Amino acid sequence: MRRGGGRRFPKPSLAPSAAEATPALDSSAIPIRNLDSAFSRRDSDVASLCSSHRASSVGAGVGAAPNFSDRATQAAALRVVNAYLAPAVTLRGPLPSARDIQAALRILLERIDFPPNEATFEDDLIQALRLLGCPYKITRSALKAPGTPHSWPPLLSVLHWLTIFAQYCDAEASSAAQAPPNDLLLYTTQGYRHFLSGDDDAVEALDQEYLSQARTSGEAAVATLRAVEKEAQELEAEVNKLTSGPSRLEALEAEKEAFTADVHKFEAVVKTWKTKIDEREEALVDLEKELEAKVLDARRTAAENQDLLKKVDTQAVNVRDVERMHREMQAIERDIANAENGKAALEDKGWELDAKLVTKLEELEGLAERCNQALKKLKPGIDFQYRINSKGSSPAEMLGPGYKTVLKPALLAHSEENKRIAVSNLAESVDLQKELQGSAKILEEKRSYISSLQAKHDEMVARLNLLDREITNDDSRCTADARRMKDELEKKYNDLISVETEADEFLKNSEKRLQDAILKDDEETQAAVRELLQLIDSIAEHKDFMEATIAQRRKELYETADYIASLASKTSSANPRT
Repeated sequence: MRRGGGRRFPKPSLAPSAAEATPALDSSAIPIRNLDSAFSRRDSDVASLCSSHRASSVGAGVGAAPNFSDRATQAAALRVVNAYLAPAVTLRGPLPSARDIQAALRILLERIDFPPNEATFEDDLIQALRLLGCPYKITRSALKAPGTPHSWPPLLSVLHWLTIFAQYCDAEASSAAQAPPNDLLLYTTQGYRHFLSGDDDAVEALDQEYLSQARTSGEAAVATLRAVEKEAQELEAEVNKLTSGPSRLEALEAEKEAFTADVHKFEAVVKTWKTKIDEREEALVDLEKELEAKVLDARRTAAENQDLLKKVDTQAVNVRDVERMHREMQAIERDIANAENGKAALEDKGWELDAKLVTKLEELEGLAERCNQALKKLKPGIDFQYRINSKGSSPAEMLGPGYKTVLKPALLAHSEENKRIAVSNLAESVDLQKELQGSAKILEEKRSYISSLQAKHDEMVARLNLLDREITNDDSRCTADARRMKDELEKKYNDLISVETEADEFLKNSEKRLQDAILKDDEETQAAVRELLQLIDSIAEHKDFMEATIAQRRKELYETADYIASLASKTSSANPRT
């Protein structure tokens, strides 16, 4: 935790008298609590609320105050009061008892944190109403006789107002209790509490704990945000898929159109092949007629040949007749050869027509198989299949009579069923659109929730960035201090090396000077010894001289004392005489 400049409090271990010096800053004097409830005061809020709305009645809305003299208004207000006070107290109308009214007033005052005193209940109630700014006035006479018709309406107005106000206070308390805790304010409170008590270790531990919690909560918020973003992307993809892709009704309509187109194509193919079969049948009839004509011509020619042979047998033959007959025979042979060639050509044409008919029948069978497969896909609900009758002479005989009697009604029924399914699909599409709108609303709510989470995430990121900047600044400052200390240490180390060098030189010089000084001291000592010996000799001589002098002076002193004593005795002997 960052601290401002100025003097810091000492630690408790270093300053045991800090608690005595600052008793108001004890840790027990700063409890940990939510600052919203720590810095809020219900009385001041109530006073400000009531002072701003003194002219209006609480719960009466904008406009004139309710008339509590009206029976209907009294009944409605009494229901509100009883609903709030039940089951502790029940006020029975039209005029409740005085004991119930006083009990209700006591309970309401306790609910709004104004517990009354039993001895001064009336004064406490009037004072509380005045402090709360109640728009209704009440007198002591009404409190002494609360159950009378004259005093009941103002008492009911006060009870109703206090009930509404107590409900508001309960709602405010519940909202404050349900409010999320403010970790930052709690962290700030605890940090300053430790700071004021001088516990730096606890402050650092609290900083580390809050930083770890902030990082953990930030990572959790980021993970939650990513999960919500992923879910939002999935929902958006699903919505885009639902909006961009074809709906079920459109898919069924497209399938219906495809089946209808297949049916139309099948009918067109059937009509085309019917036309071709009719044309081939007409050509076959013409060829059969031509073949019958050729057969009749051949029979007629054979009959004519028989007649001619009979005539030849009956006629007399001469050379000219023989030659003529021979020429006619050659002409007839040529005609017969031509007729045989024509017959062979007709037979070839007949074989070709038979081969073409077989091919067309195979194609018709293939088309019938395709039509049967298309019918299986359509599932019309009937067991009908196209079967080609190769022996039929007309389209109806070749396709069979079930086409018109069975297939067409089934196709019509299938068309009606498709229409009904289309209507039901339309209803389902309407339901799906409603569900899509609900999903869109849910998506909008989740987007708003994501935006709120993004705002919280941005706030946490800003806090983390601020902490990172502070950590970076501290790191750079510590790095600069370490570099500066390292430079100073290197400088001191260099200075120490230079000092050691100078010390070595000084030591060498000192040793040299010491040796010189020792030699000089030896010489001076010897000289001093000689001088000392001379001094001792002189002292001995002076001692002898002084002893002699002292002895002489002592002798003189004794002589003087004796002389003084003799003078004193002489003086004392002279005085009695006088």
